[in-house]
Amino acid sequence: MNITVIGCWGGFPKVNEASSGYLIEEDGFTLLIDCGSGVLSKLQNHTKPAGLGAVILSHYHADHIADIGVLQYALLIDSFTEKTRDQPLAIYGHQEDSKFQTLTYKNITTGIAYDPDRSLSIGPFIITFMKTNHPAPCYAMRISAGGHTIVYTADTSFKKEMGEFAEGADVLLAESNLYQGMDGLSVGHMTSEEAGIVAQMAGVRTLVLTHLPHFGDIERLKEEAAKQFDGTVVLARENLEIGL
Repeated sequence: MNITVIGCWGGFPKVNEASSGYLIEEDGFTLLIDCGSGVLSKLQNHTKPAGLGAVILSHYHADHIADIGVLQYALLIDSFTEKTRDQPLAIYGHQEDSKFQTLTYKNITTGIAYDPDRSLSIGPFIITFMKTNHPAPCYAMRISAGGHTIVYTADTSFKKEMGEFAEGADVLLAESNLYQGMDGLSVGHMTSEEAGIVAQMAGVRTLVLTHLPHFGDIERLKEEAAKQFDGTVVLARENLEIGL
């Protein structure tokens, strides 16, 4: 399994970068997790939009879905020119928001509802879900294939159950939108310290801090998380690749 960070910024993209988007690859199948602002531009450094196997969305805030519309247009244009797909692209999302309806577009993309209470098979991946603490309905994902597992917290304030959900994962992609000592509960986001606590509880190998803030010295996030977690701590960045 290979993980590539396409975008890692919370709320909106940093200049010339992208908000949330992560490309997971296994046995030639590519799964895009979230598709925030700027993701389509950056994705094309790694694969053509038509080369995606599927897309899955944690929730419908703009920094996680803003580029769904332009992805659909890219595939539409491709259907008139190169015609490299013969089936609509599957976009998986939950049905707890009316924006689910926008995932289906002509014969280009098909919105498929996932049931958060059941495991989901997409290509070689098995995915399970856990609802997070966030103002909008949002789901963390545990993604397994080829004997390896990654867990993506999506957007959430601290939730002790996340430690059990992520138990034994190779990589924890944990949001860290706030610094140690800030109030994450009121805004539905985790601090660096809390991300480290979850990683330690889960016994993961590598903690990747993502959904980064646009203020402060982000190197502090890594230092603060490392006070709570004995394993490897990495700050997400565009084009970061982790092979398992």
